[in-house]
Amino acid sequence: MGHADRAEPLKDYCLGLLMPVERKSVEPLAAVTAPSRVSAKHQSLLHFVGQAPWSDEALMGRVRDWVLPRIERRGAIRAWIVDDTGFPKKGKHSVGVARQYCGQLGKQDCSATIGERPRSHVDCRAAQDNCQVAVSLSVANDTASLPIAYRLYLPQAWADDPERRKKANVPGDVVFQTKPQIALEQIKAAKARGVAPGVILADAGYGADGGFRAGLSALDQTYAVGVQPTLSVWRPGEGPLPPKPWSGRGRPPSRIVRNSDHKPISAKALAKELPAEAWRTVAWREGSNTELSSRFAAVRLRPASRDYNRPEAHAEEWLLIERPKDEVEPTKYWLSTLSADTPIDHLVDMAKLRWHIERDYQELKQELGLGHYEGRGWRGFHHHASLCIAAYGLLISVRETIPPSASPQTQGRQASGLPGGYQPRGSADPARTPCPQLNPNSATTPHRRPSQSASTMSMLHPDHAQYPSISHFMTQ
Repeated sequence: MGHADRAEPLKDYCLGLLMPVERKSVEPLAAVTAPSRVSAKHQSLLHFVGQAPWSDEALMGRVRDWVLPRIERRGAIRAWIVDDTGFPKKGKHSVGVARQYCGQLGKQDCSATIGERPRSHVDCRAAQDNCQVAVSLSVANDTASLPIAYRLYLPQAWADDPERRKKANVPGDVVFQTKPQIALEQIKAAKARGVAPGVILADAGYGADGGFRAGLSALDQTYAVGVQPTLSVWRPGEGPLPPKPWSGRGRPPSRIVRNSDHKPISAKALAKELPAEAWRTVAWREGSNTELSSRFAAVRLRPASRDYNRPEAHAEEWLLIERPKDEVEPTKYWLSTLSADTPIDHLVDMAKLRWHIERDYQELKQELGLGHYEGRGWRGFHHHASLCIAAYGLLISVRETIPPSASPQTQGRQASGLPGGYQPRGSADPARTPCPQLNPNSATTPHRRPSQSASTMSMLHPDHAQYPSISHFMTQ
């Protein structure tokens, strides 16, 4: 953290985030961690989170190095998940606030954009409002996930406005980048730090960007990303035509071609052409009430996105299509560079692993107050997020030991066997009856102070005839 005097506010801030406080902005955190000196603690925490020049990357790096080995005890890292999340704001002065797409508004879920465009082909105008949006990268296995990179998306209107940048203390090296460009930078940084590798997962807000997919391929990163139904693809076994023959004049043609008789189709049109036997019901995980399953088809083909500007065709990839049983047409599409021999159930399992990020954001917002920061500056926005992620890292590290959040792998395990006749030290002899007077073989209890003998309890004699006064004997 840079200075030893930041250790106390660090501990108090994270402790406050973990406590059951309804609002987790600075003042309530001060009240719950130092009720006898709220004003002084408020100033301390306010300076610590809003102004102190400690490094978010260094803190998140420490959290990553501490938490990931604990996550990996329950299985190797399988995926790196790219996503973004929005925070509605009423004013216009908080850093990065702009009228943009925000999934938290409870309307159309269009929180991710490509530049300023919505992630989907559907009309998302109802979900536009003032909000901040941050891009994150998380690593995940089958049981847990952890955000390892987090950065505010700065709209171009903010990036090009020197006065607003100065008021919000936006660093000079921060320039306008689209969300896919921010995500690629985060992936490059994680790769350089040697983070355990995984398949890149993202929704169509990122997968629909050809530059993002090309950037992943350039980094030699395997991916399974959502795409639009309008994605241009070649039918299986087809591809673009080779460059036209050279006429002998000018520069030889180098670009592949297509024509009216040989052209690609949309992913949606291809899905409609698939025969009934191409669809399979695949389950991918247990839900809260039942097993989650749907109908899927997977085909190997070549994407056709702007390949007319290329000297050669795109490499073959998987197109995974989901069409639930009660839907008239497909609802989701993915492109994946997983190997050609990957079975469809593994494709589905990998694509659906992205659900971890939805849970992460839900818990970070609802339990740890990720969206409760009330400051307006760049540094405070990122400091608060880094501290929330640090607290979240602690929670997921101990989750396996706190019922009922234990992972499915720990539930149902048989207890370790004990030798026959084992008796814990200090426990009663199970062979003895509760009342020693009724047990003719009762052994004396060691290490007991001598005491007066209790009066003998009247016992029922086996020969009732000798004792006519005793008509019955009842216990309860």
